[in-house]
Amino acid sequence: MVLMARFLAETVVALHFTVLAFLFVGGFLAWRWRWVIYPHLALGAWAILSIVTPTVCPLTVWENYFRELAGMPVLETGFIDHYIDGVWYPESASTLVQLVLGALVLASWAGFYAGGRAARRLSHG
Repeated sequence: MVLMARFLAETVVALHFTVLAFLFVGGFLAWRWRWVIYPHLALGAWAILSIVTPTVCPLTVWENYFRELAGMPVLETGFIDHYIDGVWYPESASTLVQLVLGALVLASWAGFYAGGRAARRLSHG
């Protein structure tokens, strides 16, 4: 049971990193596969909500649940604070990193919108 719980905790961490990667590239993937924009917009809304309100990500809840079952310490902070802030970049750069990555997501959405408009113009005429 302990080994399975540890495996599941680590699986949730991998899933969390995958979701985060999708947040940053999903808008660009939607340029090719237009249906991808819908889950990407939902994830973008969740990201904004989690920044402006004290929201706990369900994946963090699951990770903590499995960590506890495995006898591991639970995360004192959220996923980003534990695995990324201060690890991949200095904590003092958090706001800058959020702004740059937010701009990247917005640019992907703008490109998606522009590509859709161009495709409609070509098909109409």
